[in-house]
Formats: sequence, structure tokens, C-alpha cells
Amino acid sequence: MKWLARIIGTLLLLAALAVFGAWLAFPWYAQTLIDRATAGKGIAVKLHSPGRPGLSSIGFDQLDATIHVKPDSCSTTPSTYTLTLQHGRLTWRRIAGSATPALALRLDADAVSGRQMPSEIRFRQANPSLRARLDFRKAEGLLPSVAPDSIAVAIRRGQAEVGQLRLDEISYDLLLTRSRDWVQQPARFSARSLFSGSARTPLSNFEATFGLQRDPRKPCTLKFSDCSVELFGLRATTPEVEYSLRNKRTAFVLKLDNLPLDRFSSNTTTTALTGEVSGSVPVEYLGSTIRVSDGIVDAAKGAAITFGTGKTKLSFDAGRRPGGPPLIGGLNAKVTLDATSGAVSAIRLDSLSARLFGGRIESTPARYDLESGKAATTIKIDNAPILDRIRLLGDFSGAMNGRISGAIPIRLSRDGIAISNARLTAQGGGTIRQKLPRQAASDADALFPKSASSEVLWKFGDPVVTLNREAAGRLKIDAALKSIERTTGGGELLLTSPKGALTMFARPGKPSLLTLSGFSAGLLGGSVSVERMEYNLDTKRAKTVVQLDGIPIQSLLDLQGASKLSATGTIRAAIPVVLDNGAFSIPDGSMDAEKNGLIVYSSTPEERAAAGAGLRLTYEALGNFFYSELVSTITMTPDGDSRISIQLKGRNPEFQNNRPVNLNLNIEQNLLDLFRSLTLSSDIEQAISEKVLEKSGGKKGEK
Repeated sequence: MKWLARIIGTLLLLAALAVFGAWLAFPWYAQTLIDRATAGKGIAVKLHSPGRPGLSSIGFDQLDATIHVKPDSCSTTPSTYTLTLQHGRLTWRRIAGSATPALALRLDADAVSGRQMPSEIRFRQANPSLRARLDFRKAEGLLPSVAPDSIAVAIRRGQAEVGQLRLDEISYDLLLTRSRDWVQQPARFSARSLFSGSARTPLSNFEATFGLQRDPRKPCTLKFSDCSVELFGLRATTPEVEYSLRNKRTAFVLKLDNLPLDRFSSNTTTTALTGEVSGSVPVEYLGSTIRVSDGIVDAAKGAAITFGTGKTKLSFDAGRRPGGPPLIGGLNAKVTLDATSGAVSAIRLDSLSARLFGGRIESTPARYDLESGKAATTIKIDNAPILDRIRLLGDFSGAMNGRISGAIPIRLSRDGIAISNARLTAQGGGTIRQKLPRQAASDADALFPKSASSEVLWKFGDPVVTLNREAAGRLKIDAALKSIERTTGGGELLLTSPKGALTMFARPGKPSLLTLSGFSAGLLGGSVSVERMEYNLDTKRAKTVVQLDGIPIQSLLDLQGASKLSATGTIRAAIPVVLDNGAFSIPDGSMDAEKNGLIVYSSTPEERAAAGAGLRLTYEALGNFFYSELVSTITMTPDGDSRISIQLKGRNPEFQNNRPVNLNLNIEQNLLDLFRSLTLSSDIEQAISEKVLEKSGGKKGEK
């Protein structure tokens, strides 16, 4: 029996050596085992640098898998799926309490990446984890049969790409079970954002429930339910989407249900959105074409955008009015996805049209190249009643009316949106009421009585606006109007053909800086202009020079109601203005006549008889005064107190044998009161005469 024991011992030793040798040589023949297991199944697996198996795990450096799917009745194109796992480890453990022997498998890796051809869909995820269950059953041979029971993969923070488009932070739970015939059941899919290249698109927060089970009545149709997506923060939903694998067609209706606009308000305190919007947008996708047919976006009553703070605000009413049209109606669009080698390379906007408050809006064809991230189009607006919806509130209040037409050329790039020479015109205008502090009753001792007017009316008509915006944010608005009329209880001031440019966001880090340039307008038969002024909204400070040219002197006299004083000739002026926190001052302004002229003061015999000797000489000199020089200076403090010095040189043929006369006039008054009323009292000459007499010889002029 000793020889039998020796033989058995030798066999056991050889078996142990064989097992050890097999374990030691596993990395060299593991690939052969995998090739035999996958032969003829349309699956190819390549294992790189496998480790030697332990009691419960085995590691590897990389695993590549390729799966070929043959075409079927739903898809005539074969598909190939490739999968790569980096630095993975397969672990196993026995499942206790199972009716039959079973193992729980877990496959972990540092990263996984995949690709589907020919569509060129790419997928990747960090730290993937796969769990599976294997059941072992009795078989006729010596070895039991292996029956997979389930495979589960939790996708978290995954990324999917096609061309330049990328979905980020994808979540989806894959669960394949033997009891469900290895068909993925409905599960919730979500993706946080959509990128084009490195730029984030306005589409975000995709959600849908879907699986791969088929309805026998529609075997080539995939069904998605409870779908939603956000566009510019607006949540659009649709209860169900069906996608045909055979003809690649789907149709659904996106719903916008009472979405509050205030959720889209920025963090600034100067803009506020109120009200709700709703809508219905029918969408059809066929092959590579997306169509929108007769969509509608409506705003409820009270929906508005308000700009400004404090006492002055501008509001745009977006709500539907009784019996009126919606915000956007008749929305129709056609979008085509251009594909190269199965991958989307560009998105074409073939057509876009809609009604904006009943007016017409449409876009020229455009092509967005995914590689360059560039596109260009022109938005055309025709007869849209936008002015009717603009309101001013607070110290400035009023309404406008009229319809806007024009074209807005837009260039889109990854740097932003640019607008080039967009031109908008309006047929109509508006009236704006400005509230002023009511002044106290006129002081009997005041040289220039204060106006009791408490309201100013501004009227304008037929504005024309040109917009230019750089991708970095700089915005320039060139505006021209037919006229601006300012009216108070004392008179009117008319600016004809005013025009100018307003520039915003020109300096990075200084969004509060506004620049007015190239302003000019007709005024009193002459012109007024401002070459440039920078105004800081934060500090409320600015400096500029107001230029007056060709202003008839008689127009200035008529403006002040000086009926006894008449003059010919025109003046020019350069008046520096300083704005500081709502107050303005004039440090050192100058004004002079552009050429010589005539001044006539029509004094009455009673005035001349009652006047003193000095004032009587002034009356006589100004009775028919031909001036050769008229020069004046003006200063004004922030509280409105001003000093105007006027120097006159000339002759009166009827005064002292036509000898030369020099007159120096100094006038002190509160210009803010003058600006508030636009005119002085119509009996200003009488007030001057009375003050001169009351002060017993106080002079306003001397020879």
C-alpha cells in the first residue's frame, strides 16, 4: 500500500504544481480563454496586462471590447460599439442563502469610454461600476452551467458627444435581467447641460423616462415619457415623445405652463420681471430635419419688464390685452442638421417666422458651424406695435404709440453675440410728463418771479435707431428723431431733428459708464450740440461742453417774453456743464455775437420821464443801437444762482452825434427757475424798471 500512497502523493503534487503553473501563467493564456469564449458571438474582447487571480478578485490594466450589431427590420445600417475600461478590477463573492449557488460580481475601473459607429456618438465616465449576478445550475457533465441573472450599471456624471455637441453630467440607471429578457426597462434619464465646443448653449436640464422595450403594435418605436428641457431658463415639457427607428421621425408638443418670469431676473436691482408666460410649440423631427409649426408663446396679463430704480422707471408690457394677439404667435421654423461621416457638423436654420404682437418677424437662412462656432443671420421686424407697450413711471410718466420695423443683422460666435448696423424705425411717437416741485408764490421783491408750473410735457415723434453690439458686450445706440418738444405753462422749446449716439458697456469692469457723443439738434432757428459726455450712473457725475451756434438773439428775447426789446443777429456759445449727483453747474461759459446787428429797446415817454439820469441815457442809447461787438460770460452754482455779464460796443446814430458807446450789463438770477418755466414773466421790462426806481438809482447799465 505504500506504493499507492506514493503514487497519490505524487499525483497531488503534480496537480498542485499544475494549478500553480496555471495561476502563474494566467496572464499569458487569459486572452486565449477570452477568445474561445467569445468566438462566433459578434463580440471581440482584448485584455491588456491582466494580473494573476486572487481568491476573490483579479485586476487588469485595460480592457477593449467591440460589439457588432447586424441590421434588422427597424434599422438597415449595421452598428459597431466599442468600449474601453482603464485600470479595472473584477471582484466576486458567494451569495449566501441563495437556492442555488450564486456569485455576485463587481467590475470597477478608473474610467470608461465608448463609441457607436457610424453615428460617431462618444461616451465617457470616470469611476464606472458594474454589478452582476451569476447563478450556477446542475448540468449533465461534470461542470455546472453558468446562468447570468442580472447586470446593473449606474451612470453618474457621464458625458456624451456627437460632433461638437456635448451633453454633460448624464445620469441613467441601466438594469438588464433574465426575467425581463435582458431588455432595459424605463428609467429616468437626466443631463445637466449641452455644450457646443467649449461654449455652453441655452439648453439645459434635460429629463425623460425611457427604456428599450417595444410595443408589439409599434416594434420600431421608442417611447419617451415625462420629458422636459430648459431653454434660457424656461422649462418646456411634453408628456410623451415617440421616436421611429425605421424612418427616424418623431413628433411632440412642447408645453410651457404658467412659468413665472421673476425666476429669470438677474441679481441687479435695475431690472425686474413680473408675470407668467405659457406656450405650446409643436415639433417634428424627421431624418435630419426639425420643424416647428404654428407655435405660440403667450404672456399673462401683468407680465412686464421694468428697468430703473428710484422715482423713474421704464416698463415694457408683454401681457396679452383683451381681444389682442399673443406675445408670439404663428411660430414656424425649419432646422436641418448637416452630417459628415455620420457626425453632425453644422446646424442650418432654413427658415424662421412668427407674429410679434400681431406684427411680422422673420429670419434669413443661417448656418451654425459646430467646429468654428460661428453663424450669421438677419432678424427682420415689420409693423410690430412695440412702442404701444412702453410706459414711463414715476417723476417721468407717459405713453407711446406706433409700430416698429427694421432689420437686425446678428453674428454668433463662441465669443458672444454681435449686432452690426441694426436699423429700427417707428411710425409714431409719444408724450412724456415730467413732474416738477411746485414753486411758492411769486415774491414781490424777486427780480425774476418764480413759475408756479409743476409739470413739463415732452413730445417726440418718428424715432430711428441704429444698434451696434460687439461680442465683448460694447453697445452703441445711434438715435434720430423728427423732433422733441418741451412744453410748460410758460411756453415751448422745440428741438428739431435731434440725433446722437449712446454707448454702454464699453469699458470692462465699468458697466455704469455711459457715453453720449455726436449729439446735435436744431434750436430756436440755430443749433445745439454736445461732442462728447461721459456719465457715471454710480457717482452721477459728468462733464461736457454745450455748443450753441446760429441762435437768433430775437429768439432768446422772445423766449423770455421781452416784448419791448428786439434785436437782429445770431450768437454762438460754449457752455461747460458739470453734473454732480443730480445738480449741475456752469463754471465758465462764454457767448458772443457771430456778426454785428441792431438792438432796439422801446421805452415809453413815462419810463424816460420817471427814470434817473443814468437809466435815461441807457434808454436813449438802446433806442436804435447798432452793435459791433456783443460778448458775454456766464457762471452758475449748483443751486442755480448765476451771474451773466454782457459787454456791448456800438453806436446809435440818434444818440450824441453817433459817438461810440460801451455798455456793461450784469444780471444775477436763478437759472434753475428759468429752466423750469422756460420763460420769464412777460412783463419782465416792467419788473426791471420798477426795481430800478425802487432802489433809487441802482443801474443795470452804464455808458
